Formats: sequence, C-alpha cells, structure tokens
Amino acid sequence: MSTIPKIVILGAGYGGILTAQRLQKELNYNEADVTLVNRHDYHYFTTHLHMPAAGTDSIEHTRVSISKLIDEFKIDLVKSNVKEIRLSDRKVILQDGTLSFDYLVIALGGEPESFGIPGLSEYAMTIRSINSVRLIREHIEYQFALYKLDESRTDRLNFVVGGAGFSGIEFVAELADRIPRLCKEYDVDPSLVNIYNVEAAPAILPGFDPELVEYAQNVLVKKGVQFKIGIAIKECMEDGVVLANGEVIRSATVVWTGGIRGNRLVEAAGFETSRGRVMVDEYLHAPGYDHVFIIGDNSIMLNPEGRPYPPTAQIAMQQGVTCAQNVVASIRNKELKKFAFSNKGTVASLGKGEAVASAFGKKYKGWVAAQIKKLVDIRYLFIIGGIPLVLKKGRFL
Repeated sequence: MSTIPKIVILGAGYGGILTAQRLQKELNYNEADVTLVNRHDYHYFTTHLHMPAAGTDSIEHTRVSISKLIDEFKIDLVKSNVKEIRLSDRKVILQDGTLSFDYLVIALGGEPESFGIPGLSEYAMTIRSINSVRLIREHIEYQFALYKLDESRTDRLNFVVGGAGFSGIEFVAELADRIPRLCKEYDVDPSLVNIYNVEAAPAILPGFDPELVEYAQNVLVKKGVQFKIGIAIKECMEDGVVLANGEVIRSATVVWTGGIRGNRLVEAAGFETSRGRVMVDEYLHAPGYDHVFIIGDNSIMLNPEGRPYPPTAQIAMQQGVTCAQNVVASIRNKELKKFAFSNKGTVASLGKGEAVASAFGKKYKGWVAAQIKKLVDIRYLFIIGGIPLVLKKGRFL
C-alpha cells in the first residue's frame, strides 16, 4: 500500500515560511503531507528586531501569527522545540514527540557566534529573537532607573555594542534616537550617556560601498555614537569589556551583534559543517542526502567569485522558493532547479529618516534610502501576507 510522502520543515523564519507557502501553492491535494515545526506560533521579522530592542518600536509590529500566513488545511503547524535530527532513521525528535520524514527542509536559523571570546556567552545580550529583544529593551530602561538610585554608577549609562555589521549599526542608530527620550523620562543629563560601537574589522558595514560607509559613520557620530574601529573585544565581563588594545570600558550593558553561526542541531546531526553551516549543492541538497535540503543561516553557497554569500534574509527567502520547487520536483520525479541568487540590493537603516542603500545599480543616502528601506520591508510583507498584511503592519515600518 502506497502512502503519500511526508515533508517536514524545521523553522518558520524567512526561508522556512517561504518554503511552506510555496509548497502549499504548488502541491496538489493529497500529494504530500507537510508539517512545519517552529518553537513559537508566530513568525518574526529578524531585520526589524533592532527597533523594539532599542525601544523605538513595539514588538507587536515585528511579528505575525503563522496561522495568518499558511493554510492550515494544507500545512500542519507543530509548535515545539527540535531536540535531535536522526538522518539514518529519517526522524526528527521534538520536545514532546517524534516526526518521520521522507523529505526534510532544515531552516532552523542561526545562533550568535562568540568566536571564543571569554565571557561573551555569559554576559552579553543578543538581538536574535522576540524574547531576547524584550530583555534588551527592559534592561536598558532598568539601567536608567538604577542610575537614579545611585548616581555614582555612571557606568550604567555606558552602552557597548560589539559588531558594526548591519545588526550592530542599525541597533546603535535606534538606540541613539531613543537616548534623548530616556534621559527626559528619567531626568538624566544626556552628556553622561555613552554609546560605544566596537568593531574588529577596519571599517563599519564590512563589504558596503566606502562612500556609503563614510556617510553612515558621520551620521551616527553626530547622533552621539563613539566608534572603536579595528579593535576587537578581548574579554566580556559582568561590568564591561576589555578591548584588544588594553582599554577597559565599564558598562552594565553589552549587546553582541558580531557574528552568526549555524544551528548546533545541524552539527549534531552528523553533517560536515563550518561554524555550524553546511555547504549545500546547487539544488540546496545536503551532501549525500538527496531528500534533505538546508537553507538560510544553516547553509553555505558560494558566489561566482568563490566566496560564501552572506546569510541574509534576502537569500533565505529566495532559497525557500527554490527549495519548495525542488521538493515538489523530487516527489514528481521531475528535473530539479538550480538555485541562482538574484541580489536586489542592500539597505542599512541609520535611525529615523536616515539610511544608506545600494539598489538598482545606484547608491542612495539619507531620506531617499530610508524610503527604499520601507519599500523593502513592505515588499516582504506583501510576499508573505499580501495586501491585508501590508495594511496591518506596513504603516508601522
């Protein structure tokens, strides 16, 4: 007796949600049994998390219920934590059960990479989830309140952000916008507040156009951000950080945005990995497993120059679409499609009314770039939720 194939998607981030949506669109009725596993019943916009983390926007504007994005008659949503992937048994062990699969899509998302810096995992906060964002926002406000109880502790008004890539730059920009309001609310002299952005690379926004990098840095310096460029964090402590040049910055708040690695569950499954990421083939297969697809932060794909593509939301979304097409093609014994990344450009927000962007073959700064950022965000809302989601969430972007 034949049974319909079981497809299991692990993770409902950018790649996972696009895979699920495309599968429900392309599969015929009863052609496959599709299960989407996610630890929460909502999908959140990772590229928007820096705003609620700094307190400049509501968390509710950053997430949407998964039930609003999928057809639950076609996709079975399982809210659970993944504990283990057993490739040989074709099973996924969950916190509260087991799922069998014929085809597996791993889109679990990444984890912060500490690069072995002592104390970082213990004392630094990260912008990686709705819950981590809640903690950062409340922690920042708490430091202002504590300072008012003991004004000798000016270190509570020092904020250190490790990493000056997109996440770090966008967060310090929002934080710089929020500080004046916090100072007014808590009756704190703004001159006592310091925002430090520490980056080991020789420039902020590595890989970005130098002209736009210079513009971005100038904007943020005017907002009060103090840059420590070309200097690594040597150690993170409960009361601050030690830099590679020996400088100590006393702070009760360290936020780490300095790198992402793949999910440790992928390593534990037995794949050959580099920092938790798997080199997939042109069809997004894991090596040696034609029934296992890996996308997003857990995958490595090389660009035409032989360098890995950065793990961005843009590439994860495109991988999700191709992945779904190839799962369907596998079920139907049709020819698979090679993944080809189409770079739509890059945009970095610099706070209210400011951004830098490379798009359509041109460079943009300031207000125009900020509008491009909004268009990018609205386009994503439209892709996953159509006009209703744009109308509901788009006005807050």
